[in-house]
Amino acid sequence: MKNAWSPLFLGVLALLGAGALLTGCNSTPELTQANALALIQAKYDQIPPAGATIMVSKLGMDQGIAAKYWLLTRVYPNMYWADYTLTPDGKKVLKLVKGGDVIQWRPKNTADKNYSVAVITLAANHLRAHDLGDILDEKLPGVVIAKGAPYTEGVNLNGVPSALYDIAHNPGNQLSTKRQADYSFENGAWVLHSTE
Repeated sequence: MKNAWSPLFLGVLALLGAGALLTGCNSTPELTQANALALIQAKYDQIPPAGATIMVSKLGMDQGIAAKYWLLTRVYPNMYWADYTLTPDGKKVLKLVKGGDVIQWRPKNTADKNYSVAVITLAANHLRAHDLGDILDEKLPGVVIAKGAPYTEGVNLNGVPSALYDIAHNPGNQLSTKRQADYSFENGAWVLHSTE
């Protein structure tokens, strides 16, 4: 009787084992919002921190004068071109994209409301990922299991003084961008496949 039970017992074990393997193969851990966001942020944190580029409009130029970041040092005969020189206080918080210490203000005419110049904050930070949307199944070339979600990539202004922070929030500055993150399930874990 002992031998009669052995094949039956082994058959049941084999069926249970096969069921467990099939269940394990089809069981993919959930990609949570927190994990998905953390994967994006980890990518950003691997990139060296950098200053934020800020577009300075006429309003921003006036705010910069009030904050003593630059001084008006020359007005041209046409009365709308000017040169502004960075002050020692200005040099502590920003640099000019083109280098040097003179902002060359060159609008097309007196009515040019869209003219601006670019400055870069000396406070260097990593970009920030936030506001992740719904995570949905996706199809990606060469990927067996994939998901994707929209998110917002934001400029980080930590350490930027309040006057420069205010200038950064003037119209014409883009401090965030909508992007798409794609994830793939590889070697038993979710990984960030790409961002676009």
